[in-house]
Amino acid sequence: MTRRSIVVGCGHYLPERVVTNEELAKRVDTSDEWIQKRTGICERRIADDNQNTSDLAINAAQDALASAGVSADDIDLIVLATATPDETFPATATRVQAALGMTKGAAFDVQAVCTGFIYALNVADNFIRLGQANRVLVIGAETFSRILDWEDRTTCVLFGDGAGAIVLQGIEESGDAEPRGILSNHLHSDGRHHDCLYVDGGPSSTKTVGHLRMEGPEVFKHAVNNMASVLGEALTANNMTAADIDWLVPHQANKRILDGTARKLRLSPDKVVITVDRHANTSAASIPLALCEAVTDGRIQERNIVVMEAMGGGFTWGASLIRW
Repeated sequence: MTRRSIVVGCGHYLPERVVTNEELAKRVDTSDEWIQKRTGICERRIADDNQNTSDLAINAAQDALASAGVSADDIDLIVLATATPDETFPATATRVQAALGMTKGAAFDVQAVCTGFIYALNVADNFIRLGQANRVLVIGAETFSRILDWEDRTTCVLFGDGAGAIVLQGIEESGDAEPRGILSNHLHSDGRHHDCLYVDGGPSSTKTVGHLRMEGPEVFKHAVNNMASVLGEALTANNMTAADIDWLVPHQANKRILDGTARKLRLSPDKVVITVDRHANTSAASIPLALCEAVTDGRIQERNIVVMEAMGGGFTWGASLIRW
């Protein structure tokens, strides 16, 4: 029998503090009109000084467990995607594990920046398919505000903080012609593009955290091409076309990127879940945040074809295709 992973619960957490474009315009040379026209972003959430990435992740995890109707004792594994861990080590996932009261199984972090949630989902799915875990908590959580140069108007307006989580559960495939669950995952990276998007610091290099640096036009070009390409790859692997997609849940980087990807695939904008206007780019948290919103408000229904895709620094990019 073939094992598959299905999503049985989802959760989210956003910091209380809302920072509008107007507020940013008081700090750097920008405007609400400029930001909205180029990115589609109206506001973002920023974590309090006393909130760490683990705090956001714990709240999202608790929400996901409640949604799934399970407890921490039912979880075999935690995979947390983040580029902004609490500490160099140990893994932020272990702090979440302890806070949830989970004393069995394992917990570790995955780092693929904005593609991190897709990478974490792939790892969790493989654990379930191999029978090494039955229920896995997959989290994307970031405090990107900690690595921003708040004097660089080209980057500081783009990002926000938040966390999203899902509970994956293994099921035995019944021979159904249209099985539910994760149907395929597709991961890529190309380290030649490091200088287009990176943080200029780290414990092995400068011993400082550093700030995010980005070549916007290059990132935009690669994002549209790579996200359209990997989505096509996922569809081909499952003998589907764009017409079969019920919902596209992309990484929320920039509305122009989302619109450009949809146009390349001739996909109706009505099928694209968009939260970038309210959340900005929350890196590894953006997909689970958007996914949870679309599940909670009833857009995503059982048996819907849902495709998640992302591109991030590295470059990394990937996609996951699910029959809900």
